[in-house]
Amino acid sequence: MEAGFRSFDYQRSIERIDEILNSSDSLYEDKEEIPSRGLLTFNNGYYVKCSALFVDMRGSKELNSGKHTRPVLAKIFKTYISELVALLKDHSGVSEVYIEGDCVWGIYNTTKKKDIDNLFSVAARVSSLVDILNIKYRKKNYSEISVGVGLDYGSSFLIKAGHKGTGVNEVVWLGELVGRAAQLCSYGNQSSGDKEIMVSNAFYLNLNNHNKGLLEKNEFRNCYHGNVINKTMDKWVKDNG
Repeated sequence: MEAGFRSFDYQRSIERIDEILNSSDSLYEDKEEIPSRGLLTFNNGYYVKCSALFVDMRGSKELNSGKHTRPVLAKIFKTYISELVALLKDHSGVSEVYIEGDCVWGIYNTTKKKDIDNLFSVAARVSSLVDILNIKYRKKNYSEISVGVGLDYGSSFLIKAGHKGTGVNEVVWLGELVGRAAQLCSYGNQSSGDKEIMVSNAFYLNLNNHNKGLLEKNEFRNCYHGNVINKTMDKWVKDNG
């Protein structure tokens, strides 16, 4: 979020610290689904069941090694990020989508098992989207990219954090869920023994039998993994590759 200069007043800072530290513990509630942003204040929070999907580029340092001009690099990253954001929003339970460098990730309401299967479908389409992007890059003589994808289901702590009264604030997700999904994402395509999509044991257990059959156990990473694509998008890849 863009920010401007504002002088720091330590006495006001102490007041804000006390306001938060002295707020009632009862303001931090358990929820089975993600509440509206409008319900969040600087003095409350929610512990919610949800899923996280992370996508991160592999080898982005090499991409920035000088092979391409800055305008070309901008075109690669803009197309990659814009289309990932568009795809990660294509789930009825989407709550938040974030961009952190060349990582794009989202948080999703997955109160029903079909929601988890639908999110797995989003991950498969991510793989096919990367294939489409690489065809476009190859035809321009640009470097191709690869990604890792991580999926997890569990509980996360949702709070509003920032500087009260300034408009500088953000929804923050705390706890193991986001960290696990990010870690799984970092494993994807990391080595020859790691497939592109990495799925936690909890996420895997909630998939239907068909989707479970598309994955296999990765004992070294203690998760499930697979190279899974979307058939419709893959037809375009085969016709245009």
